[in-house]
Amino acid sequence: MDDHGISRTSQDEFAIQSYKKASAAWKDGLFAEEVVPVTIKLRRGAEIVVSEDEEYKKLVEAKVSTLSPVFVKDGSGTITAANASSLNDGAAAAVVVRGDQIPEGATPLAEVVAFSEAGGEPVDFTVAPVWAVQKLLKLANMSVNEIALWEINEAFSVTALAFIKELNLDPTKVNVKGGAVALGHPLG
Repeated sequence: MDDHGISRTSQDEFAIQSYKKASAAWKDGLFAEEVVPVTIKLRRGAEIVVSEDEEYKKLVEAKVSTLSPVFVKDGSGTITAANASSLNDGAAAAVVVRGDQIPEGATPLAEVVAFSEAGGEPVDFTVAPVWAVQKLLKLANMSVNEIALWEINEAFSVTALAFIKELNLDPTKVNVKGGAVALGHPLG
């Protein structure tokens, strides 16, 4: 990423940290209330239960810096299979209601105070999310320092690194349980 000064080494280091954070989060039980086990029926009647992510266990740290770039074939690229997210399965659900529609006795987990969107040319994929957040912070009358933790899409390490750089974020507040580089990028 010449325009952001984000090196291949920085991307690889970020990816390794994502894997380490995900591994620690699983070990510490931080995903226990976020993941529902799924039973998969195999051929001949056998079943297996998938109860945790699998990608974060696949890191071979010594190989990260040795992988070839995937998008630029002349060797000058910086994105590799190690510092990009793998394609994985995933599912999510959220119930969103107006404040006056919250069922009696229910405790909301979050409140949407503002939202925004931004777009640009395909080449701007690393910074378009930054533009959306800048608009969002303005709408919410907040600063980056008022946000306790940041969950940033890690389709590629460079995306999260550009986000951190452009918004001058504290990296220790970003993807504290790892991100898509380590956990996978759900299709769909």
